[in-house]
Amino acid sequence: MEESARKVAARLREQGHIAYFAGGCVRDMVRGLTPKDYDIATDARPETVQTLFPRTYAVGAHFGVIIVLEDGFQFEVATFRSDDAYIDGRHPSAVHFSSPEADAKRRDFTINGMFYDPITGEVIDLVGGQADIAAKLVRAIGDPAKRFEEDRLRMLRAVRFAAVLDYQIDKATWEALLGNASSISQISAERIRDELVRIFISPNRLRGWDLLDASGLMRAILPELDAMKGVLQPEQFHPEGDVFVHTRLMLSLLPETVPVPLVFAVLFHDVAKPVTATVDKTGRIRFNEHDRIGAQMTEDIMRRLRFSGAEIEAAVEMVRQHMVFKDTPNMRVAKLKRFMARPTFDQELELHRVDCESSHRMLDNYEFLLRKREEFANEPIIPPPLVRGHDLIALGFKPGPEFGEILEAVETRQLEGSLRTRDEALEWVKREYPSQK
Repeated sequence: MEESARKVAARLREQGHIAYFAGGCVRDMVRGLTPKDYDIATDARPETVQTLFPRTYAVGAHFGVIIVLEDGFQFEVATFRSDDAYIDGRHPSAVHFSSPEADAKRRDFTINGMFYDPITGEVIDLVGGQADIAAKLVRAIGDPAKRFEEDRLRMLRAVRFAAVLDYQIDKATWEALLGNASSISQISAERIRDELVRIFISPNRLRGWDLLDASGLMRAILPELDAMKGVLQPEQFHPEGDVFVHTRLMLSLLPETVPVPLVFAVLFHDVAKPVTATVDKTGRIRFNEHDRIGAQMTEDIMRRLRFSGAEIEAAVEMVRQHMVFKDTPNMRVAKLKRFMARPTFDQELELHRVDCESSHRMLDNYEFLLRKREEFANEPIIPPPLVRGHDLIALGFKPGPEFGEILEAVETRQLEGSLRTRDEALEWVKREYPSQK
């Protein structure tokens, strides 16, 4: 990809234009990492860029941004610009094509405001980005309050960079963030969701949680998590503390790489405890139906943040089922196999592990399920059915509601090993359901 990016820059240079690598790719290069993508900044106007490359499309020509396709890769080629006042917390009212200096000063953070000349190999740092990388510091360029007013999402980006890179946030930048956190609600749900996902799938997700909490962004974006604070739990099961502390601890116990539905199921698995908390006659704290109500709340929150249907469905299923794990050792084999055959089971098992390790630390059910998973691993956990609907019709049964009942009864015995062949199953059906023929 880097070679292709250099080709794009070289073609601009051949026509007498400035062409630098810009933004995040330069930050990665200064940190000694290989960039995942490359953006190019140039003094060539958008219309000129489109004439120089055979395959382009405009994504923001008004803002000077053209996508150039080269060798199967996409590169964002943006004209150096300065911005007029921002009127909607995201877009400038007008842009002016300008110089590298002006362009650097309109960017969000110093670590993202550097350029790199691919011809000379020089880092062009007009904002002090290299010093802040050396100091591991996220610092807004210029006046941080003004940067956040221009695009409120930059507050979440500050948290994301601090979490993912394990940097501190500069004092003035942090103070501006504290003063403006409540205004994050002006930003679209999709943009907020994307930043939250980047924060929580990062191995440093715990630092992201703490910064979201301390900044006030969590209260503004996910008030349901903030509501967990001070919600006490029975000490014999939760010696670690309240629901907020418990959820934070679970995040810390997840492996480095986690799927999006799992990490959000961890965040929301006890989201209904604040609204279901009661104390019974014996003085014990209870959270009746917090799994069912929490599943509905999880769906509402994730829809509000515009997650995909598949991600919502998976996370909701995990929240709904997370209390079932305590019953698994007493399940009949057929019920257990059906439970373990569900597509979210492996993620749920990980949710169960961190739920236990962050509270009472009893892993008996987890270890039981690991053994069962190994035991069931040699064959499909739900094998092809021995009997199907057409077999019942051939036996003289009329299609109707009882079909499902009969097929499920056969499957149960198949899963438990008492019916092993199609002939055995058909004989069993004829014996057990003679009156329905």
